[in-house]
Amino acid sequence: MEVELTKEEEIERLVESLKGSKASDWEFHDKFSPVYSTGKGLNKSVVEEISEIKKEPDWMRRMRLKALEIFQSKPMPTWGPDLSGIDWENTTYYNRPDERTSQNWDDVPDQIKDTFQKLGIPEMEQKYLAGSVAQYESEGVYHSLKKVWEDKGVVFMDLDSAVKNHPDLVKDYFCKAVPFTDNKFAALNGAVWSGGSFLYVPKGVHIDMPLQTYFRMNNESTGQFEHTIVVGDEGSKVHYIEGCTAPRWDKDSLHSAIVEIYAQKDSDVRYTSVQNWSKSVYNMPTKRAWVDERAKMEWVGGSLGSKITMIYPSSYLRGPYASTSNLNISLAGAGTIKDTGAKAIHLAPHTTSKIIAKSISIEDGKAIYRGLLRMNKGAIDSRSKVQCDALLINDDSQSLTFPHDEIYEPTATFSHEASVGKIGTEELTYLRSRGLSEDEASSMIVLGFLDDVMKEIPMEFAIEMNRLVKLEMNKLGAVG
Repeated sequence: MEVELTKEEEIERLVESLKGSKASDWEFHDKFSPVYSTGKGLNKSVVEEISEIKKEPDWMRRMRLKALEIFQSKPMPTWGPDLSGIDWENTTYYNRPDERTSQNWDDVPDQIKDTFQKLGIPEMEQKYLAGSVAQYESEGVYHSLKKVWEDKGVVFMDLDSAVKNHPDLVKDYFCKAVPFTDNKFAALNGAVWSGGSFLYVPKGVHIDMPLQTYFRMNNESTGQFEHTIVVGDEGSKVHYIEGCTAPRWDKDSLHSAIVEIYAQKDSDVRYTSVQNWSKSVYNMPTKRAWVDERAKMEWVGGSLGSKITMIYPSSYLRGPYASTSNLNISLAGAGTIKDTGAKAIHLAPHTTSKIIAKSISIEDGKAIYRGLLRMNKGAIDSRSKVQCDALLINDDSQSLTFPHDEIYEPTATFSHEASVGKIGTEELTYLRSRGLSEDEASSMIVLGFLDDVMKEIPMEFAIEMNRLVKLEMNKLGAVG
């Protein structure tokens, strides 16, 4: 039973949760050499080498090579931030950290195990996760699932293991919602993907604890290209959580993931992502959900760090009464561009969507909302609401909004709201009169601004988000 807190108690708890964070909590890197690496650069031989070392079926090898052709033929996108700094020739596209994936935490190599223990992953698994997958560099090093869910037919493991153990099931969904023809970075993932996770929840199964995957990049000038597939079969319910970190290096790295979600008839799927990349990472994922009749799809995202992030989770509402919500936090620190948003495509009658995007810009950080809302002809009596709110911390910080709305159905209802504001002196004065420092008061205002999304994140992750926001503001000297 939850005890309702007074406002003063809420402030006290929040202040305590904001204390004691330091960059070493996640920016550390290990002196760990991979057991195998393809070296710098990308060509046909590298793709065949990746497929061969994984001992993949021929259909996967052929898909990789076709994806490579498409990647090489597609131009770089020029409609968003400048991506010319990505050094294709000096990036390593595959690093294998160990020879095997373990289902026993004790069998994971000590250095890798120590990394995830520092990040708190085993502790979270023991406390409140139904299962977990840990990926280090290009490969999953560990996966587990509680027996109660295994006995009900749930499949949860890294995607490489799923290709070996459940090839027909994987083939039914692989690159269906996100074909590698979709964009240049999806094609790159199709060619060099490694790791990620595969989650299948059978008909009618409700998993009452979250499942989590955690991705860790360690080396400089490297790439991480996981591919995640989540399938909620008819009438099922599941909450999948994803966390990502990387240490800071002088040379840039690239993260280009694919996430495909299949929310089938009457299912309820939630996907939560908390990403905290370092300022030396280009973050370029493609995330998409197919949402069938009366299914419910929820996206909850927290995006911190990175050099440039371009991410727009999308939901295709394919069946009557399908619904989706997308709640997103984006923090653009010094020298960072966050080009983020969401897409909702209404393809059937009586479908609903809600998009709430919250962005914070610090120092010269630039936050951009770029969204697409489309009501196709025939999406009778469908409804959608889009809300974009931006908070500017400094005079040099920027916020831009590029909504794209297409309404082709006259019976549909649609609204779009947007606001931009700054931290007010009255709020700061009031909170400082309650005993908070200026840093703590500013952080409190920022976290209050984020409350719509923060309350949807599981408590353990919300506390971590609190700390990361505080750390980002203090580290940049943006407050005071």
